[in-house]
Amino acid sequence: MARAAGVSIGFLADRTGLAVSAIRYYEAQGLLEPWRNAGGQRRFMKADIRRLSFIMIAQKFGFSLPEICGFLKDLPGGRTPTKQDWAELSEGFRAHLDARIATLTAMRDKLDGCIGCGCLSLDACKLYNPDDRAAGKGQGPRYLLGDSPETVD
Repeated sequence: MARAAGVSIGFLADRTGLAVSAIRYYEAQGLLEPWRNAGGQRRFMKADIRRLSFIMIAQKFGFSLPEICGFLKDLPGGRTPTKQDWAELSEGFRAHLDARIATLTAMRDKLDGCIGCGCLSLDACKLYNPDDRAAGKGQGPRYLLGDSPETVD
């Protein structure tokens, strides 16, 4: 299949505000799939502007590159994504964001109380975590990780 002329990496950098080195890094991570023209130059689809914009937005939301790669894996590599493609992608993205928002909200709401670490260094911990029950669920701030005082054995 013959490809259209495509756009240069410099064009992508100008349109997205990303450094050329960042675009090459995203390519190395499998987030972009350029091809080479007859002269050996990288060529990209114009749709990669949207793809790179999505990557930058997802990173601002705190997603890692492997997570972003997972979001993008179902987008077509051989054609420009349609509105429906983006709508389907946004469903999974939204679910991840909702989960993060719930976690951050729980953390915010518990900041002034026991952090659920099981350290018993605060007087209040005796109320939230008597006999260090939270430690039975594992390492870390158990209540912030989703355990509640009622579910800790």
